[in-house]
Amino acid sequence: MVLYHFHVTQIQRSAGQSAIASAAYRAGEKLYSEYYGETSDYSHKKGVICSEILLPTNAPLEYADRQTLWNALEQAERNKDAQLAYSFDVALQNEFSLEENIALARQFVSEQLVSRGMIADFSIHKPDKEIQNPHFHILCPIRPLKENGKWGYKQRRVYHLDENGDRILDENGKATFDAVPTTDWGSPERLGSWREAWAALCNAKFEEKGLDCRIDHRSYERQGIDQIPTVHEGPAVRQMEAKGIPTDKGDLNRWIRSANAAIRSLRKKITMLLDWLKDVRRELSQPQQPNLGQLLGDYIAMRNAGAWSQKAKLGNLKQFVEAYNYIMENKLFTVEALTERVDFISGQVAALKAELDDSNKRQKELKDLLQQAENYARLKPVFDEMNSIRWKGQREKYRQEHERELRLFYMTRRKLKDVLTPDGKLPISAWQREMERLAREHEAAYAKYKPLRDDLTKLLQVRHHVNVALDQRGQPIIEQERQNDKRER
Repeated sequence: MVLYHFHVTQIQRSAGQSAIASAAYRAGEKLYSEYYGETSDYSHKKGVICSEILLPTNAPLEYADRQTLWNALEQAERNKDAQLAYSFDVALQNEFSLEENIALARQFVSEQLVSRGMIADFSIHKPDKEIQNPHFHILCPIRPLKENGKWGYKQRRVYHLDENGDRILDENGKATFDAVPTTDWGSPERLGSWREAWAALCNAKFEEKGLDCRIDHRSYERQGIDQIPTVHEGPAVRQMEAKGIPTDKGDLNRWIRSANAAIRSLRKKITMLLDWLKDVRRELSQPQQPNLGQLLGDYIAMRNAGAWSQKAKLGNLKQFVEAYNYIMENKLFTVEALTERVDFISGQVAALKAELDDSNKRQKELKDLLQQAENYARLKPVFDEMNSIRWKGQREKYRQEHERELRLFYMTRRKLKDVLTPDGKLPISAWQREMERLAREHEAAYAKYKPLRDDLTKLLQVRHHVNVALDQRGQPIIEQERQNDKRER
């Protein structure tokens, strides 16, 4: 899981802190403080992977030695409440290898700190496997170096001047001034740029490795995330929590995570509710179409208004009841539902009608073929008898006597020419079997077709009533009603 943690504090004597002790702890070394006359020994500290001091070009080379550097700074800071160093605490990413994390840390230190003239003492920490929290520390002297390598001033005086350019004096006769930092290292803007730069380095590495995860240097508030941030626990608290020992900070963070989960769940439900309300409001703002029951009622009311007899009115009422019961049984409540139902049933009726027409056509063809086969069987003996007469005169006389039968035989033979088998026979049995099959299929198809056709007739009747009512209201009628209604009915 990606993690963004970039925290900067100050090492201050007023808080009882020592630059030497801080450097010894972060580097895991044993260092002696000339200022306090005491030794800080952290040489047995575990989890320190590497430590290094990077110097700007104007720094004395001896400052590459940790004890020399921080003793020199302690001697330069004479105030008992002096601010000594900036302390960076930055989380590394578990998605990167140790070598990649070290390279990223060194790149950040070089590009963002050393390039600005800062001395950077940084150390990579990777605690035991029980706590996967790789991170690195940086200590940078607050006091800058001059071009000659000597310690410079942390602040300079900017005197208050009057309109004549003269210094303004206080009640004791001393010139008033503002103490202005000589560098921007401690400004909120610089801290923001460092935080952003570190996030950019990590995100570039994520992209290089083909990972979708990203980190964001902005606070939850600046990101627009309504979430409570957890408190920094530190290695000691993490070790205790890993061993099952509850801590105040651990309890607080557990409560914060639970509260954030509840907030996210509640926000999601609120968003869903607001979206639903928007949809409802949008739906209600649209002109509402009357339902089919209302339109049928309007139609019957118009019919009754022009009816001359009670019998006609009762007939109209009966028609309304039948149509109303039909739409209720089929759950047709809107014009759109009626249109969809008409289209669907029309499609089914058309498909079955085409199937029945094809069947009727083929049965007619088979019936004609069987009739022709019967004629062929009945008349062929006459033809054979004529061909058996050897004498031309007698054969001609026979032909004249049986001219009608022979003419019918020739016509029948022409029609059956393409269906005769190679041995001159007709597939009468196959035709009869096909006729029986088609008859069965026709009966089954018609059993489906008839109720659908009746259903379509009722639908078209309802659609006609609805269109009359819509036209009376001045609303668009159902498309294709005028041109198709007569044909469909």
